[in-house]
Amino acid sequence: MPSSLLKISQGTVYDPANGIDGEVRDLWVADGRIVSAPTDLAVKPTRTIDARGLVVMPGGIDMHCHIAGPKANTARKMCPEEKRSPEVVYRTAKTRSGTMGSVPSTFATGYKYAGMGYTTAFDAAIPPLMARHAHEEFADTPCLDKGFYVLMGNNHFVMQSIQQNEPQKLKAFIAWLLSATKGFAPKLVNPGGVEVWKHRQAGNVHGLDTAVDHFGVTPRQIISQVAQAAAELVLPHPVHIHCNNLGMPGNWETTLATMQALEGRRGHLTHIQFHSYGGGEGDENSMNSKVVPLAEYVNSHPNVTIDVGQVLFGETIAMTGDSPLAYFLSNIYGGKWFSSDIEMEAGCGVTPIKYKNKSLVHALQWAIGLEWYLLVNDPWQVVMSTDHPNGGSFLAYPQIIRLLMDRTYRKDVLKTCHPLVGERSTLADLDREYTLSEIAIITRAGPARILGLKNKGHLAVGADADITVYTPHENKEVMFELPRLVIKSGEVIVEQGELRESRIGRTLHVMPEYDVEVEPHIQNWFEKYYSIQWRNYPVEARYMYAPEVVGCGSGDL
Repeated sequence: MPSSLLKISQGTVYDPANGIDGEVRDLWVADGRIVSAPTDLAVKPTRTIDARGLVVMPGGIDMHCHIAGPKANTARKMCPEEKRSPEVVYRTAKTRSGTMGSVPSTFATGYKYAGMGYTTAFDAAIPPLMARHAHEEFADTPCLDKGFYVLMGNNHFVMQSIQQNEPQKLKAFIAWLLSATKGFAPKLVNPGGVEVWKHRQAGNVHGLDTAVDHFGVTPRQIISQVAQAAAELVLPHPVHIHCNNLGMPGNWETTLATMQALEGRRGHLTHIQFHSYGGGEGDENSMNSKVVPLAEYVNSHPNVTIDVGQVLFGETIAMTGDSPLAYFLSNIYGGKWFSSDIEMEAGCGVTPIKYKNKSLVHALQWAIGLEWYLLVNDPWQVVMSTDHPNGGSFLAYPQIIRLLMDRTYRKDVLKTCHPLVGERSTLADLDREYTLSEIAIITRAGPARILGLKNKGHLAVGADADITVYTPHENKEVMFELPRLVIKSGEVIVEQGELRESRIGRTLHVMPEYDVEVEPHIQNWFEKYYSIQWRNYPVEARYMYAPEVVGCGSGDL
């Protein structure tokens, strides 16, 4: 007999993972899980929530954002004027104080996600050397279950293993690295390109078959072989790819080649909007949308999933593991710029940016993101993201939902943009409107399935009791920006816009099996080249707050 039993009564439930599309039904919650209704009529709920006329969905899942690690702290320090803005989170009996801006502080991040109905988030780019810092920030970010992807696309041991044609060593290293960092999935950012940037001024790779300095491997080899290793390890989430040539006119061909390089293996291409541009290389005036041919490929290849990286107009800050991109952006915007070289592993850059609706490039980026949502036939293959904060804040998700569900509003906003956007994209001709069930897929059920999270993104018996209750409204932005009720792990944390509880959530990670006989090779290499001791590198489970291992072999497309 559970100590407490919660009943959500007669809500209109949208649970697409279980084929439920707007059905009126009850939900029962005990011990942090969805449970069956009691068979004993004498058993009464501890609390009953009357959800008549309200919309009930699983808690939201942001599978690609940047909320932890040194890059986030650098971004916060880079824009102190944002921290002096009137918008702050005040200390109360239930909350700590926090600042907002493009990159909110840790407490504010957790509170604001929860206040919008989100209960899980994954940081998309953590260098292994910075894993401890990321876990420390996770332990300071309330209301969310969290995880992160581990940067590997420019790792020296990865490239050396590929160069020496040692796939088993590569597979063991990836598994060891995920286990050592307590990460969730392999992340490739501009594979090979960041390493080239480190060696020569304004360096980068410009296609999948450009050889990387000193290693002689190509981005195509890195993508293909890491994807193969991830498949053999049966990771819950496959390789997570930030393609080469991000933001460059003509880069759609590189993106298509990256999809093809997966050769049928599962792969997730992230912030796809930034990788879908036609035009001549280096010629922004010729930039146009190439979503149509790319979406056609995705529509015919179920092994490929994407998140969008939607651009919203206004000020934000770019933070990326793509060092040459950050340098390029700093030259465009002429402002502050930070660059970091993470030894043997990765690089990163941070610079403030501003998107303007009267700029042809920025307006095209906005339109191209919306094209992706509207041109991918199967919503299970596309996920909502702003690449927070790169395309805009996660707080813009309700606005994106309105743009997808209301074509009149979408076309009205399009009229405020640069006039050439209508000629260089198909957005003006797209009349599709998303349903509530499709919104539940791209913000909840889809991310959970792509991440291999069996207990999230749905409301069947046994699922995590992460539940959001919304008040219907004709304006879907109003509906989704302030839920009536948010339940995290069975506990009401937000009610009528007020935060009721703010406990720290779990940290989700993987511990794949690997050939431990490879460890001495890794250790010898590590101690030869790194500036820290081998024994100090792995993150111990006791160092983390509420760690939870997600089993390998659990991925489902």
